[in-house]
Amino acid sequence: MSDTITMQEIDAAAACVRGRISVQPKIALILGSGLGPLADEVESPAIIPTNEIPNWPVSTVQGHKGQLVIGRLMGKSILVLQGRAHYYEGYSMPRIGLPVRVMQRLGVHTVVLTNAAGGINPDFSAGDLMLITDHLSLLPMTGPNPLRGPNLDEFGPRFPDMSQVYDLELLATAQQVSDELKLNVRRGIYAGLSGPSFETPADCRFLRLAGADAVGMSTVPEAIVARHGGLRVLGISGISNKIDINGNNVASHEEVLEAGKVIVPKLSALIKGVLARL
Repeated sequence: MSDTITMQEIDAAAACVRGRISVQPKIALILGSGLGPLADEVESPAIIPTNEIPNWPVSTVQGHKGQLVIGRLMGKSILVLQGRAHYYEGYSMPRIGLPVRVMQRLGVHTVVLTNAAGGINPDFSAGDLMLITDHLSLLPMTGPNPLRGPNLDEFGPRFPDMSQVYDLELLATAQQVSDELKLNVRRGIYAGLSGPSFETPADCRFLRLAGADAVGMSTVPEAIVARHGGLRVLGISGISNKIDINGNNVASHEEVLEAGKVIVPKLSALIKGVLARL
């Protein structure tokens, strides 16, 4: 696969999905590590393994099932990506953005991006949910941007504005749901790194000084592509582990997956509450 993507590749993938579904999804949900069980709540689902979709970046990571689940949830037509691809798996940044491009071609207008993240903010605890108010796009900021290559004018301008990536109305709705359900969600800034190595204590001290509250290895490329194409974006991090910036903890992927079992019920309640109000 090339480093960039073309409209022909996007449309071939979209046509494959369109030919296998009977509902027109308007809202999309991308699930992070260990958060896949949320897709089990979709009613009357059509399930498409992503390795059957042309040009799709297939996930190779434990905890990422690798399939689209399309159906209805809380009365809304929804498309769920159960298992995303990551930059560290060897895909280019534009290729990672292809699923969001396909969602746009299918008529999706809102995307909910979820992830498992390490909590840098000392007030956070494992199992917390954090509404993403902004992000630090460290890779795109310095080179590997998902919009690199010829601009796809069908979606948006060459130089898209990123002053408000995460939709304020959606954030307010999610906060309202949290308050009603007493979920005690946090709010904060998400730092997106490349992975797959976890962060050093010095990395985390740097990120905390830069204003980050949580850190992970996804979401930012998808958010950039979504905003370029005019989608409304809601971002939610499940805090899978609390990071001691002095280095007195050891992170593992198994820990992330285990934390998902605690996070999923709260995340499910939050997302369903938001969907009910859209």
